Amino acid sequence: MRHSLRAFLVLVTLCTLFLAACGGTSTASPTSKPSITTLNVFAAASLTESFHEIATKYERAHTNIKITLNFNGSQILERQIADGAPADIFASADMTNMQKANAAGLVGAAEVFVKNRLAVIIPANNPGNISSLHDLARKGIKIDIGASSVPAGKYSLQVLDNMARVPSYGPGYESAVKANFVSQETNVKAVVEKVQLGEVDAGFVYRTDVTSAVSNKVKIIDISDNFNVIAQYPIAVTKNSAHADEARGFVQYILSADGQGVLEQFHFIAVKP
Repeated sequence: MRHSLRAFLVLVTLCTLFLAACGGTSTASPTSKPSITTLNVFAAASLTESFHEIATKYERAHTNIKITLNFNGSQILERQIADGAPADIFASADMTNMQKANAAGLVGAAEVFVKNRLAVIIPANNPGNISSLHDLARKGIKIDIGASSVPAGKYSLQVLDNMARVPSYGPGYESAVKANFVSQETNVKAVVEKVQLGEVDAGFVYRTDVTSAVSNKVKIIDISDNFNVIAQYPIAVTKNSAHADEARGFVQYILSADGQGVLEQFHFIAVKP
């Protein structure tokens, strides 16, 4: 009996030492963090507010994705991509710059994801005493637009050309308005800024540029559909994207009902139901 008890105690001691040794050498395996994929989205300046909202919603639903947004005039973005800037997605405010990027082999197939229309804005205090589009031709009125290389600027010139074709405005109106141009900007947000600061009497912008942040600083003069230009915005994944699959996923979200809903909230014209 005494021998058996001694053997039992030895066995218990050995087991205790073994377990202690195991406990001393074991370490908790670190929790591995999921890898984050960053998508660089190059988007037209007029998409600033809507794409910030879309990116926030997308990141919330896809915790492994980070969206980095770069906004500017579409012509500047196309040149940046051509010069080797690391873009995964290009969202242009016109077909011209997207077609240029496609012809240079910079992007894959593009798809129109939203539409927009132009409007004229004036400062809230209306120093130019402008009440209609006819007043834009009055001598001394200071008007700001985008440069002709900027989609919004190009569309503005098309609007004036359309107005010149009808007797109620005519070629003289177009010439008088152009004579009142005091500045031509590299992106449409610069036009909005000058108008809201009162540096000019009026500016041609997208209807979507009248955001909640500036709505109390400017007034809108709508442009009739007879003269207006409906801008088409194409989007494409770049050929050099290091995350093409993830980029396509983000594009599909923009084209989804959720993405289109956000764009409509910012007064864009949805292309998908």
